[in-house]
Amino acid sequence: MGDSAARNTPAQTPAAHTSAAGAPGPGAPRPDAAQSPGATTPADAPPATEAPVPEPYLTELAAGVHAFIQPDGGWCLNNAGFVTDGDATLVVDTAATERRARLLRRRIAESGAPTPRMLVNTHHHGDHTYGNCVFAPEATVFGHASCRRELLAAGEQLHAVWPEVEYGDIRLTAPEVTYTDELALHVGDIEVRLIHPGVAHTTGDTLVWLPRQRIVFAGDLVFHGGTPFVFMGSLAGSLRALELLRTLDAVTVVPGHGPVTGPEVYDGIERYLRFVGRLAQEGRAAGRTPLEVARETDLGPFAGLAESERLVANLHRAYAELAGTAPGAPLDVVAGFGDMTVMNGGVPMACHA
Repeated sequence: MGDSAARNTPAQTPAAHTSAAGAPGPGAPRPDAAQSPGATTPADAPPATEAPVPEPYLTELAAGVHAFIQPDGGWCLNNAGFVTDGDATLVVDTAATERRARLLRRRIAESGAPTPRMLVNTHHHGDHTYGNCVFAPEATVFGHASCRRELLAAGEQLHAVWPEVEYGDIRLTAPEVTYTDELALHVGDIEVRLIHPGVAHTTGDTLVWLPRQRIVFAGDLVFHGGTPFVFMGSLAGSLRALELLRTLDAVTVVPGHGPVTGPEVYDGIERYLRFVGRLAQEGRAAGRTPLEVARETDLGPFAGLAESERLVANLHRAYAELAGTAPGAPLDVVAGFGDMTVMNGGVPMACHA
């Protein structure tokens, strides 16, 4: 699948450390619906009501370290990145479609970095792993042991939720090298530490920490401008993961979704997760379902977060933990995503990958 739509977008955009809570949410037309530069709109065409989703761009974070940002950061529009010393290259995550993964690979080549030989997955979700096949077999894929297990068990997970997306020629490619607690990789003299924070967003999360550069690729432990999502992981574990992130003392944080930020982003995520915990305690004590609680909740300071429908899925996890369910134990996916559809006005969540 081609990626020519991106040829007229800048390859690099200056990094911005911002703590803004808001980010544009899903709802724009698919990227491939955008007109090519210079095209005109037929006179009888209906007026456009929404702007197309912007193409991904690179942000240079430090010498040899780049983030690949995919606006608007909504469902399946995740971030990736790469680290290079000029002789070797390591990629952090890929993308949900062949087109976007090939764009990432092309951006890496255009930067002058050599072909990647290492690839790290921050967790198993398809928006971070479907594009692995674009880099393999040249690149060895690394990830947590549970990331490998969950990816193989989940199969073509995104196809099941959003069958209308043009994924391209996707072949599931699980991590070949796995670890359990911590693993150090080296890209020349750049140290890259893989750290498992415990069950948090999923059971197999990895923080990608560059200690000398003080940069962390946080995966989906951090959503910047979007609603955190712990349905497949742990509410309590996500709070513990934030404490671990704080101990790293990073200056630059690359979230799983949303623009590059700084460590100030952790405070807002913690406030939201504790808010979910309180709602769950009160709702469960009153005998109310997660959906009943979510539908009656005033989001207050969190109303500006995109993907607000995730509240009900997060409540499902919080209720399960209050009932003694083990962190990361599978919940009823049909019920969780069904309730999110209800919260989304009765229509499935939009995916613009």
